[in-house]
Amino acid sequence: MGNTLKEMQDIPGAVECYSRAISINPAFADAHSNLASIDKDSGNIPEAITNYRMALKLKAEFPDAYCNLVHCLQIICDYSDYEARMRRLCQIVAEQLEKNRLPSVHPHHSMLYPLTHDQRRSIAARHGNLCSDRVALLHKRPYNHPHDLSVSNGRLRVGYVSSDFGNHPTSHLMQSVPGFHTDRVEVFCYALSPDDNTMFRRKVMHEAHHFVDLSQTQCNGKAADIISRDNIHILVNMNGYTKGARNEIFALRPAPIQVMWLGYPGSSGASFMDYLVTDEHTSPLELAHLYSEKLAYMPHTFFVGDHAQMFPHLLEPGDGVPGVDLTNIQPLYIDPVTKQPPPALPANGVAHTAIGTVGTTGVLVTGDMLPAIGHVDPPAGTTNAVVAATSAAAGATLSYSSRVANGELPPSCLPLTVRHQYNLPADKVVFCNFNQLYKINPDTLRMWANILKAVANSVLWLLRFPAHGEANVIAALVGLGVANEQIVFSPVAPKEEHVRRGRLADICLDTPLCNGHTTGMDVLWAGSPMVTLRAETLASRVASSQLLTLGFPELVADTPQQYEAIAIDLGNNPAKLQALRARVRAARISSPLFNTKQYTRDLEDLYLRLWQRREQGLPPDHVTQ
Repeated sequence: MGNTLKEMQDIPGAVECYSRAISINPAFADAHSNLASIDKDSGNIPEAITNYRMALKLKAEFPDAYCNLVHCLQIICDYSDYEARMRRLCQIVAEQLEKNRLPSVHPHHSMLYPLTHDQRRSIAARHGNLCSDRVALLHKRPYNHPHDLSVSNGRLRVGYVSSDFGNHPTSHLMQSVPGFHTDRVEVFCYALSPDDNTMFRRKVMHEAHHFVDLSQTQCNGKAADIISRDNIHILVNMNGYTKGARNEIFALRPAPIQVMWLGYPGSSGASFMDYLVTDEHTSPLELAHLYSEKLAYMPHTFFVGDHAQMFPHLLEPGDGVPGVDLTNIQPLYIDPVTKQPPPALPANGVAHTAIGTVGTTGVLVTGDMLPAIGHVDPPAGTTNAVVAATSAAAGATLSYSSRVANGELPPSCLPLTVRHQYNLPADKVVFCNFNQLYKINPDTLRMWANILKAVANSVLWLLRFPAHGEANVIAALVGLGVANEQIVFSPVAPKEEHVRRGRLADICLDTPLCNGHTTGMDVLWAGSPMVTLRAETLASRVASSQLLTLGFPELVADTPQQYEAIAIDLGNNPAKLQALRARVRAARISSPLFNTKQYTRDLEDLYLRLWQRREQGLPPDHVTQ
C-alpha cells in the first residue's frame, strides 16, 4: 500500500503506511528501507542513512538497501570504509547483471562508482528494457511515421520532451533554443511537469511554435498518441534517467528518429533511442562502445548555456564599479554624510538595512557586517543600492527580487560582490568548486590537498551542498595535511548570486569523477578559469569540451599529476593567473561557447543531417561531420 501511495506522490500517506508497518513489525526490513528512500528523496540524508542501516541490520543480504546506503554516504562525503564499500557494491552489481536482474545501482549514479563501462551500459540497458516491458502491456500497434517533410510544408518537426521546463538547470541552459530555431524547424515542446509559473516556463511556452503540457496525461500510451498525431520527425529526450523522466513514451516510438540531448550525462542503453547529441571531445569515436546510441556530433560542444541572455550584467568589468578589483577589495567606508560605517546587524536575525550608492558619489556598501548580503532594486536617485540583510545565525537573505535572484530577469542595477561577504581572504588565491558534494571522491580530495599544500597562500571554497557533508570534507582534507583555515564553505545561493559570486574565485578545480556541467558554464561565464581532468565517461569529459570550445586546452589534464601541476603553477604565478583570467573574460564573447543563437543553428544542421539519412533509407549511424 505504501509503495502505491508513493507512486501516486502521496508521500505523507506512504510514510504513514511504512511507519505503521514498522510499529506492527519492527523487524520488517523492507519497511525501514522504504522509509529511508523517502528520507533520501526529501534530502533528509542522515535519517535515510539510519533507516538503511537498520534495514541491513535486519536483513544483511539486501542489495537495494546497501546500494542506496552507499549513495547516501557519497552524498555527504562519508568515506569511512570507502574501498570496502566500493568492492561490495561492484560485486552486487556484477552478480545482478549475471543473473539478469535489475541492478540496485541507478543508471544516473553508476558514474560515481568504479564499475566497468560494460556494467554501466548494461545497467542503463536493463532500465531501458524495463520501460519496453511496461509499454508492451499496452498492446499498442506501431505508429505510422512521416516519411518526408510534406506534412509540415517543408519544415522539420522537432519535439523536445522534458520534465524540466521551468526553474531547473536544464532550462537555465536551453531556454532560448526554441526561440532561436529558424524557419527550417517547427518546434514542439512537450512538458512532463506542471507549470511552475516562472519566466523560464513562460519563455519556452511563448517561443516554441507548439507547447503541450503532458503532465496531466498520466498514461504514457495516450501521451505517445498525442506526439504521434503531431507528426514529429525527431523526438528529443531531455531527461534520460533523471527525475521526472517518462522513457516509456519513447519506448512506444511515436517518432521515426529519437535522440538523447543535454539533460542526461550518459547513454540510455535503450534500443528505442537512436542518437546521442554530443561532440568529438566529449564522446570520441574510440569511446563509442560506451554508448548504445549512434553519436551525432555538434561542431564545437554539445553543451549549451543561456548565460549571455540571463546574465548580461556580468560582462561588465569589475562588477560594474570602474577601477575596482573586486577580487581583492577590502570593506569600504559608507555613509557620505557621517562618514561612518552602517549599523551592524544583530546576530539573531534580519534587522537593519544599510544602503550606499555607487556612481556619482563613489560610495560602496561595506561587507563587514555579515558573511552574506542581500540586494534590492535601487530607490529613486541611486545608481546601485545594496541592502545588508542577512544574519549568519538565521541564514536568510532578503532578495532584491525573486525573479532576479532566480535568474529569470537581469538586475536593474549591478549588485556589489566582495570576498568579505563569503569569509574569503582578500589576499589569498581562492580555489573553488561549486558542485554538489557527491561529485567528490577520495582521489579528488587527495589532488586538492596536494594543490593547497603546494600553494601555501590559498584557500578552497566549497558549498554546503548538502550541509551534512561539510564536516566530512573538512575532516578528510585536514587528515591529508590541509590547514583548517584553508577550507571555506558557503551556503547554496540563488542562481544569479551563485553565478555572480564565481567572479570572486581565482581558479575553479573541477571534479573529475563527474564534472561541473551547468556549474562549469556558470564559473566560466563569471570569468574564472577552470582546471579539469578528463577520464572516459561522458560525465567526466564535459568540462574539457567546454574549455576546448572556449579556447583553453592548457587547462585540460589527462593525468592527476598534470591536473595538480596546472593548478599549482597558476596558484603560484599571480601575473600568469591574471593574464589567463583576462583571456577567459574576453573569450566568453569571442568563442562559440556562449553563443546560443549559433549553437541552435548548428543543432538544426545536425537534425537535418539525421533526417536526410532517414529519407535516404539509411539506418542510424555515427554522424561526425
